[in-house]
Amino acid sequence: MSATSRLYARRAWSNRIATVLSLAATALGLLMLAWILWETLRQGIAAIHLPLFTRITAYGEDGGLANAMVGSLIINGIGIAVATPIGVLAGTWLAEYANRTRLGATIRFLNDILLSAPSIVLGLFVYTIVVLPMTALSHARVTFSGFSGGIALALIALPVVVRTTDEMLRLVPSTLREAGLSLGVPQWKLTCQVLIRGARSGIITGVLLALARISGETAPLLFTAFGNNFMALNPFDKMASMPQIIYQYANDPGEGTHAIAWAGAFVITMFVLALSLLSRLILSRSKVSHD
Repeated sequence: MSATSRLYARRAWSNRIATVLSLAATALGLLMLAWILWETLRQGIAAIHLPLFTRITAYGEDGGLANAMVGSLIINGIGIAVATPIGVLAGTWLAEYANRTRLGATIRFLNDILLSAPSIVLGLFVYTIVVLPMTALSHARVTFSGFSGGIALALIALPVVVRTTDEMLRLVPSTLREAGLSLGVPQWKLTCQVLIRGARSGIITGVLLALARISGETAPLLFTAFGNNFMALNPFDKMASMPQIIYQYANDPGEGTHAIAWAGAFVITMFVLALSLLSRLILSRSKVSHD
């Protein structure tokens, strides 16, 4: 066998081994996902009925998660509403104005640190800069609120949006920039009307992934929103959330409350899975349209 044939055979075997390992890793990930979905459904199937979505947690074992679902929508909405414009603007500045500067590299490094920061630390930070000052202004005991919970979640979502926007804009072909600038288009107009439009699908995907990231956070909300067994629509009041109620019900000794906690975990898991699939669908359609 010649040296070329031996080299070809070695590369073919390496390719087969890598393919098998990749398929095994994919199968393992899908198996773990199916296991999580099955276990949460099996443990919470007894509580998945209409009252779960219509009753509040004040009824205990006979209650539901209506107030927690509404609270999570409000708190997550505040978090995404705060993080998205700031993150998109910061990511755009990094990609278009500070791409190859030392300042841009430093900010990217700090953003990566914030991306991996423990969520409980961010919760304590917001407790210090938002909850305590609001308490001092209102002369109350401790002013927990859904708004402070949204700020905590915004700090978690912000680095995800910044990183995604930065990466998506840097993937836009440089020929678009050169063509626009050669025609005398101002930099800000080129960025807003051409580059961001070209990376729009990727940016939307990043926002959806950030929403999925914060949907299951519990620790920051224990220090900010705190929780509420009744329906609360005012973001400046204590507010329930799905992760916090799941934590509360999981620590309760009653079997009925445990079933509600498992049902809530199943609902959150399906919500995060749906957001992930939606983000992948948007990104895949964008690739097809560009091709």
